[in-house]
Amino acid sequence: MARNKQRDRAATPVSETVDGGLAELVPDRERPRARTLLLDGAPQSHVDPDDPTYLSFEYQRRLGHVVDLAAPPNRPLQAVHLGGGALTLARYVAATRPRSTQQVVELDGALVRFVRRELPLDPGARIRVRSTDARAGLAKVQDGWADLIIADVFAGARTPAHLTSTEFLAEVRRALRPGGLYAANLADGPPLAHLRGQIATAAAVFPELALTADPTVLRGRRFGNAVLVASDRELPIAELTRRVATDPHPGRVEHGRALADFAGGAAPVTDASARPSPAPPASVFR
Repeated sequence: MARNKQRDRAATPVSETVDGGLAELVPDRERPRARTLLLDGAPQSHVDPDDPTYLSFEYQRRLGHVVDLAAPPNRPLQAVHLGGGALTLARYVAATRPRSTQQVVELDGALVRFVRRELPLDPGARIRVRSTDARAGLAKVQDGWADLIIADVFAGARTPAHLTSTEFLAEVRRALRPGGLYAANLADGPPLAHLRGQIATAAAVFPELALTADPTVLRGRRFGNAVLVASDRELPIAELTRRVATDPHPGRVEHGRALADFAGGAAPVTDASARPSPAPPASVFR
């Protein structure tokens, strides 16, 4: 009887008003206990408690590739997640790299409580969640502590302006150990001015960059997500390219001269000039 009640609850949508709007956890018809997190109707994350290594969203799979390539297989990581959502990537790191130590920074404390109540974390996972602003939380990370920093922060489906500048990325680099990786989920559409500016901004702070996205996004034909990867060491471009190309929705990886050409002479963004990322068109969520 208890199992039936648990199964029935997993099949029922649940919602709660949080700081950022109406949060909903909607069942996945193909996976018994999996849920998609929506915030004011916009999809944010997907979690399968029975298989935390399953990454449903295209951009999350690409962030998962970065996790996989951040160190040799199974080696624990010290990771910082700026933006929590349903804690999908933190769960992925804990499942694929046991004994990892992780810090999640999520401003919306009510969202964190809702997610943790409905989709509890593995009690053995070393995941600490801080309910504060992403940049303020990053400032508390010790110099050189992180092997990996992932930024996936959206407010009203837009990345806040103060998380798009060279000053912000200087804080990211300070918190990374030498050889560590930074990965950011970026969203933009034609004419891709925001994306080009973010490439120029990262290039002003990090010597090595790569960008991965659906080719139609890179051609400016539709609004979508792109994952920017940055480091002070040579990136595993060949393996990242192979993995992205074999995704269910294959993507493309740009780096080196091709990425510089794509940026097209865009100027780095500073705190003084920073603006939020563009709002997605309503059709994106239909």
